[in-house]
Amino acid sequence: MRLLTTVAALRCYLTKRCSENKLIAVTEDLRLDEMTGWYQTAVGLVPTMGNLHQGHLSLIQRARHENSTVIVSIFVNPLQFAPNEDYQRYPRTLEQDQQLCEQAGVDAIFAPSPEEMAVPQKSIQESKVTQVIPPSAMMTGLCGRSRLGHFQGVATIVTKLFNLLQPDRAYFGQKDGQQLAIIKRLVADLNLPVEIVACPTVREASGLAFSSRNQYLTATAKEQVAVLYRGLRRAEAAFKAGDRNSNKLIAVVQQEVAMVSTVSVEYIELVEPTTLMSLEKVEEEGMLAIAARLGATRLIDNIILRDRQPIIAIDGPAGAGKSTVARQVAANLNLVYLDTGAMYRAVTWLVLQKGIAIDDECAIAQLTNQCKIELTPTQDLQSSVRVWIDGTDVTQVIRTIEVTSQVSAIAAQSAVRQALVKQQQSWGKKGGLVAEGRDIGTHVFPDAEVKIFLTASVSERARRRQQDFNTQGQPEVSLEQLEHDIAERDWKDSTRKVSPLQKAVDAIELQTDGLAVSEVTAKIVNYYQQRLSE
Repeated sequence: MRLLTTVAALRCYLTKRCSENKLIAVTEDLRLDEMTGWYQTAVGLVPTMGNLHQGHLSLIQRARHENSTVIVSIFVNPLQFAPNEDYQRYPRTLEQDQQLCEQAGVDAIFAPSPEEMAVPQKSIQESKVTQVIPPSAMMTGLCGRSRLGHFQGVATIVTKLFNLLQPDRAYFGQKDGQQLAIIKRLVADLNLPVEIVACPTVREASGLAFSSRNQYLTATAKEQVAVLYRGLRRAEAAFKAGDRNSNKLIAVVQQEVAMVSTVSVEYIELVEPTTLMSLEKVEEEGMLAIAARLGATRLIDNIILRDRQPIIAIDGPAGAGKSTVARQVAANLNLVYLDTGAMYRAVTWLVLQKGIAIDDECAIAQLTNQCKIELTPTQDLQSSVRVWIDGTDVTQVIRTIEVTSQVSAIAAQSAVRQALVKQQQSWGKKGGLVAEGRDIGTHVFPDAEVKIFLTASVSERARRRQQDFNTQGQPEVSLEQLEHDIAERDWKDSTRKVSPLQKAVDAIELQTDGLAVSEVTAKIVNYYQQRLSE
């Protein structure tokens, strides 16, 4: 692991690292079963102010799972501290942080000084550096009321880090919900080519969210401030029981927190998680956020309240039976089947119809963002969704060998995935669906209640694929050829830079060799019912 403290060293490291990440040749006898790891070429960034704890380590673990190169930045940002805040005494533990990063498999730490980042050790109001200013409506509420200039300071340094490191993904914790929403908006508004990955809050046994400022607290104080999360959980229970009104939910938190007299509440608010606009009632989704003080220590926490039916996300490699199983699970539980794979197939079919070269990403990006895809349910369990693109029914033609052989290359293109994922997520707002694909649980619906990674050996998947082709009246293809094609597709799907195929950290894996579709379906249904009863 490298410790880099200058921009020049960072640039040198990134240039060298990029040249080392070469694609691995696919040989004739390559099999997924023989692959011992993923070979992504992406760079993942975990921005921190150091004094690393379990919350940071969970971000690093996620980044390590999804990228070939993981860089942790450690920078106590003077621009986000007000003159009366704890910039000088903020814990700085670089040696300990290095040890933790090395143990976690981090490739490099970027730990510049304020001078190296070209920012003075002053607050944002006193600074004369160029500033990045998020929308005022997102900064003035919640923590913004008492921390003037804080989010301008965060946005300015995060933008500098994104420009310096050019990461493919950056990882942030949900605990800092306002910061997360602002950074997502920043990336969207400035068209920055980085995916913001939100990760769940990690908590101590008491429920207290991990924070670098927790070290200011004694053991007794930690027990006292655990009341913040207890209050949020009580509100969550009230929400699940039917309360949707902001005043009622806030009152539940206030009542719980009032039981600990040493904790002074700064605010309790219900806002829309993306825009941070105040909510009177939760229609689809709300973030119930709290800030409080115990002595001189200020702590924040939040919980997401989501009024939707559950989502089942089924991921896995090509030919694992995802579509068939997902259709049956949806029918069994009376949920909607969202055939995301059909969407990528439909785009691939249209690309072929238009005579566009598979590697002409500009033309494909334009086509994908202009075409209209529709999925309509049918009563046929074998084809429970009819697929339309630009008014043409393509339900059958998207299953041909020609489309199948090209869909992985199309799906790997960033613009295609961005356009289709956005549409999929809009369909998923109300929940109540079963979705399958190769990144459903990791990228499309990372908050799905049930995540399944469905897989089978290459030989078993080839046998199933040959059987499907015979049933559909497709030309005869040998098992040997199908095994080769499937292994090659596994490699392409798992090494692509954009949303590579992988098992979500919180997914359960189902190996389906020797199992009938009905048996696999029963296992998923049972797991779903078990999760909902918890």
